[in-house]
Amino acid sequence: MHRLYRDPEVVEALVERWGDGVLDDGEVSRAKVGEIVFSDRGELEWLEGLLHPRTVEAQRRWRDEQSAPLLVVEVPLLYETGADARFDGVVVITAPPETRAARATVADVAERERRLIPDEEKARRADFVYVNDGTLEELDEFIRGVVERLT
Repeated sequence: MHRLYRDPEVVEALVERWGDGVLDDGEVSRAKVGEIVFSDRGELEWLEGLLHPRTVEAQRRWRDEQSAPLLVVEVPLLYETGADARFDGVVVITAPPETRAARATVADVAERERRLIPDEEKARRADFVYVNDGTLEELDEFIRGVVERLT
C-alpha cells in the first residue's frame, strides 16, 4: 500500500483534501498522513475509501501474474475490511501487547490498535495461528509447517 502514495492520482487527492502540508520534499509523508487520520476517524475512513480499492486491484493484478502453487499476501486490516473472503486460507501471526509496543515505530500504537479486531477474534477466524514471542527459528518452523500443509 505504501507505493500507492507515489500514485499521481492518490497524491492529487491527498493534496486536494489536506493541502500540500502532507508533502515532504514533494512526496507524501506517511507520518503526516498518519497524524491526520489517526486523530480523526472520518478522515481515516476517507483515506481507506481512497486506498483500499486500489490495493485490492493491485493485489489482483499481482496474483494474476504469478504461477507459483502458493502465494502469500500480507493484508493489514484483513478482517476489518472483509478481505479474508478473497483468500483460501489465513495465517495470523500475533505477539503479546508489550512485544508489539517494543517493536513499534509509532508512539500511538494503543490508539491505532483500538480500531482493530482483537487478536483473539482474529485467531478464532484464522486457519493457522502463531504467537510470535519466541525465536526466529521457531517462527521459521511454524511457517515451514504451514507451507507443507498448503502445498
